[in-house]
Amino acid sequence: MTSPETEPGPRSRPHDLIASLEGRLIVSCQAPPGDPMCHTGTLVRMARAARAGGAAAVRVNGPEVVAATVAAVDLPVIGLWKDGDAGVYITPGVRHALAVAEAGAAIVAADATARPRPDGSTFAELVAAVHGAGALVMADVSPLDEGREAAARGADLVSTTLSGYVAGPPRQTAPDLRLVAELAAAVHTPVVAEGRIATPEQAAEALAAGALSVVVGTAITAPTALTRRFADGLAD
Repeated sequence: MTSPETEPGPRSRPHDLIASLEGRLIVSCQAPPGDPMCHTGTLVRMARAARAGGAAAVRVNGPEVVAATVAAVDLPVIGLWKDGDAGVYITPGVRHALAVAEAGAAIVAADATARPRPDGSTFAELVAAVHGAGALVMADVSPLDEGREAAARGADLVSTTLSGYVAGPPRQTAPDLRLVAELAAAVHTPVVAEGRIATPEQAAEALAAGALSVVVGTAITAPTALTRRFADGLAD
């Protein structure tokens, strides 16, 4: 029988895990509270569908959904825990991050903006806790300076998730490819493009701009939002 020491799991091979994402698609399988899709079994099926369609990894919300997805889908799971809907709410504290890691996430995604964390912790403390639990950290950032800071504090991946969604930069309707390119040139940490990527062409442009991989959510896994878009278009 092969021992864990001779055949480590993916969480103990960070370089292999990151390399497996290069040039690939990550699908965000989430649904907001109250949405008909916000059901653990449904979200797991969504992740299985993403796997069947060729995704390299999935991004899911909440320890329960993380654990169920890890058990059902043979892909790396990027886990987070949204607590609230304002300020720092994407994996806002160390306890949230550890719960996601303990649920089996290979990568824990967390807000790495300059805003204060509700529990008073620092992003560096969150990184240390997640690394101690054997998982990697994806830093969700907005402007370039936050990406640099997150990389300096030990993030394993830096994602443009929050660009255009926090106070400061103007709201945007397209992917922030400029930020992707700036981050790729400024840090050695791999950059992930996320946010408002609506077409395969935009995903390819993000890779060309320097992203390691691309996260797509709404354009693939949000039937309520997509239906509303069509319905609103017909009503105009």
